[in-house]
Amino acid sequence: MAEQPRLIRTGRTMALATLTSRVTGFLRMLALVAALGLGTRLLDAYTVANMTPNTIYDLVLGGTLAGVMTPLLIRAAAEPGVDSDLHAQRLLSAIVYVLGATVVLTVAAAPWIVDLYAPGFSPEQRDLAILLTRYFLPQILLYGLGAGMAAVLNARGDLATPMWAPVANNVVVIATALGYILLGGGDELSALTPGQSLLLSLGTTAGVAVQTLVLAAALRRNGFPLRLRLDPRGAGLRRTARMAGWTLLHVIAAQAVFTVGTRLASGAGPGPVAVYQNAYTLFQLPYAVIAVSVITGVLPRMSAAAGGRDLARITADLSHGLRLTAVALMPVAAALVVLGPQITTLLFAHGNASADAARLTGSVLAAFGFALVPFAGYQIMLRVFYALQDTRTPALINVGVAVVAIASSVALSSALPARDLLVGLAACYAAAHAVGFAAAAAVLRHRLGRIDGHRLLRSHSRMLAASLAAGGAGALVAHALRHGGVAGAGWAGPLVTVLAVSAVGAGLYALVAHLLRIPELRTLVRALRPGTAAG
Repeated sequence: MAEQPRLIRTGRTMALATLTSRVTGFLRMLALVAALGLGTRLLDAYTVANMTPNTIYDLVLGGTLAGVMTPLLIRAAAEPGVDSDLHAQRLLSAIVYVLGATVVLTVAAAPWIVDLYAPGFSPEQRDLAILLTRYFLPQILLYGLGAGMAAVLNARGDLATPMWAPVANNVVVIATALGYILLGGGDELSALTPGQSLLLSLGTTAGVAVQTLVLAAALRRNGFPLRLRLDPRGAGLRRTARMAGWTLLHVIAAQAVFTVGTRLASGAGPGPVAVYQNAYTLFQLPYAVIAVSVITGVLPRMSAAAGGRDLARITADLSHGLRLTAVALMPVAAALVVLGPQITTLLFAHGNASADAARLTGSVLAAFGFALVPFAGYQIMLRVFYALQDTRTPALINVGVAVVAIASSVALSSALPARDLLVGLAACYAAAHAVGFAAAAAVLRHRLGRIDGHRLLRSHSRMLAASLAAGGAGALVAHALRHGGVAGAGWAGPLVTVLAVSAVGAGLYALVAHLLRIPELRTLVRALRPGTAAG
């Protein structure tokens, strides 16, 4: 009984923080769509410019920090004679130097960067994307500092604060979008004024700056002295670089998938990049609330177990995390597949947004639904390799995932009409991560000796049966409402459909899970119930 709800209870605050972050992220997305339109060239230019700092940061340093820095800080703190504060200060200082130089170089290279990601842009779109990109590129340094400070907080046992920090970012960007509307901003690229461009540029970057300040304040409350060190030697940079070599390959593979997908999407008509990215953002919400909380909670435990070569504990944490994640995400995946267009019509078909673009976003979201469980499981298994300080194996597996995704995407781009291409890209993403999930599981089984495979297979099979039953019933309800005239036009129809299908699907999933005796659902419900004792 000791194993049962402990991981979820430990991550309850993290889940709440992540949920709040993602909900405000939803509001941010809706505010930007209301301000700039969905299916417009203006929103596409903004989207490409706003994604650029994230992708460059990931290529230069982000992938290294995400998977490697927390375990390194934990191990450094455990070594005798090591000043953990000085070690962390030097590592943060190195981040400032490396990413500061990166910002200078990329600002100069902004035109070539935009051309790389969006060759299908019109000249007017390209000019705006370049302007916005140059204002957004300082975010690279802010993201790096934020990730480094979050790793220090995690290593000191504060797992929740880094998940609350993005809320501040979202609030600032929402205020920026509302200010843009109040200034008379619309969705026409040609009508954009210099003042409106400046507001979008400075407001978006200010959001990331406020997020970084929240983390800095948390570190000071934690007793960590923030200090820039002129000499970063002794920060373990050589050890980090050895691990980062393979991590960089992992990130390059992921960014190759992103770049190819964005390039293909940019030529699929007006506004396709934002359609694809909004669908991806919606797909990421359930993953972030459930799987990221599990990952953040389990990584320090697995790192400690790996240091003691306690493979049995690593296996137990992996199995527990995969099962709890799947029991929550599998019915959500079914809901995305069944309700994708209704969800996005309800969310986006307002104001400047095109109704056709909203429905297309839902079709892409439905295709992403097939990726939800394998993607989450794949990400959890990658963290086992990182806990074992093995970055080579996940990098090579991710190269295979990238090859599958890119090859299938390019093949489909020549076979599908432009309107169906975005759905095809999402389907390729799902297929590639299913391959990655299977490959990572096979390698971990060889590495650990066992991964609790029989139990995982039995649990996942029962969860799949319950989800198929719930999804099938939900599809029948949606069909009946659509053809029976119960669900009307406008926003009322999608609202009635989403509520009715969700109620029927959730109830049937719980019933079938009870009949099939899926213990993970009871564990999840008991652990999330208010007043459950920790232990």
